[in-house]
Amino acid sequence: MSVHRFRLVLPFFGLFFLSAWAQMPSADFEIVESIPIETILDNPEIRNTSEVWAEMFGAASETIDIEQYYISNVVGESLEPIIKLIEQAARRGVKVRIIVDVRMAKTYPETINRLAKTKNITIRQSQTFNRSDGVQHAKYFIIDGKEVFIGSQNFDWRALEHIHEVGLRICHPEYASLMTELFEMDWDYAVLTKMPGRKLTEPHNFKVGIAPGDTVEFTASGSPARNLPDGIASDEKVILELIRCAKKEINIQLLSYSPLDKKTKYWAKIDNALREAAAHGIIVNLLVSDWNISADELPYLQSLDILPNINLKISSIPEYSAGYIPYARVEHCKYMVIDESLSWVGSNNWSRNYFYDSRNVGLKIENATVAKTLRNIFTKSWNSPYAWQPIPGQNYPEKFHGEK
Repeated sequence: MSVHRFRLVLPFFGLFFLSAWAQMPSADFEIVESIPIETILDNPEIRNTSEVWAEMFGAASETIDIEQYYISNVVGESLEPIIKLIEQAARRGVKVRIIVDVRMAKTYPETINRLAKTKNITIRQSQTFNRSDGVQHAKYFIIDGKEVFIGSQNFDWRALEHIHEVGLRICHPEYASLMTELFEMDWDYAVLTKMPGRKLTEPHNFKVGIAPGDTVEFTASGSPARNLPDGIASDEKVILELIRCAKKEINIQLLSYSPLDKKTKYWAKIDNALREAAAHGIIVNLLVSDWNISADELPYLQSLDILPNINLKISSIPEYSAGYIPYARVEHCKYMVIDESLSWVGSNNWSRNYFYDSRNVGLKIENATVAKTLRNIFTKSWNSPYAWQPIPGQNYPEKFHGEK
């Protein structure tokens, strides 16, 4: 398991100090990965999610703001040390605020109730997005108003050792301030009946140097577009723009992809953009999890796969040797790489409900080093023994992944 470590160059202070620096987690922009144990998906140059989370929560001195779909912990598993670090931070005076989805809080109440007993920890259960048949699906946290983690990782012990995830750790106070605006909006409206709408504004663009002459430019994105602070772009708009920028290749890895929608029957925007890109000779590689196999969704995937220049694979992660684990052993990543220098990482599953009715966050990134690292992650999954190509028109049994 493993985060690509981008470092700023420090002045030379001697070999001893240089050697010590090489071991320090000092990057301002990191790609972070969780790997299901007993798989070959590990990228040794990328750090483990649990390691990065432990550093971030352990270093908190003033505030911790967490917005998550849910919290699911098992004592003795990988999330327990993280929960303890949050409790320890609160005991030393750090103000901790946590937002979770109200429905999922009923499914997993144990750790929420435990944390709520600690002084300086306040938890709100949001039903804001449930009213529009959505969910609070964002996965991010902010440390001391300076550092942010976003990605596909739920606050779940399984997300640390039994699910493939990709996230980002970013140390950038201005970006953290914008994400804090989003958190404050959701914090306030978790206890009220209506969230205000807003007119879309120009997104804020940020920059951070990762090496001499190498700068990451990034833009915050999220959903739903009607309920975002000024400066955060629409996830849907960003993804469509990136697809239309492609000149050679688009690589996409997701838990699920479906243009089928309960309300509109067919939500065509991203699906049409991918088909149009392929028609112009751009190679589209789409990797989704086997949770996407259903009588409704599989035909749409197969209809893409028969088109020239579109390649589809489905990933099936083997079960854990110690026994079945519900809601685990799956590709849960949500990212896209465009050509050599453009990418998107976020929490959105690609179906209309997540873009229009649910809270999600993402990041548009312009940097060749980042794109190369994400492409390497994709290639490893794409070429792994877990990825397979469905036969057009053939039916496959749905993957059971719930509680037995």
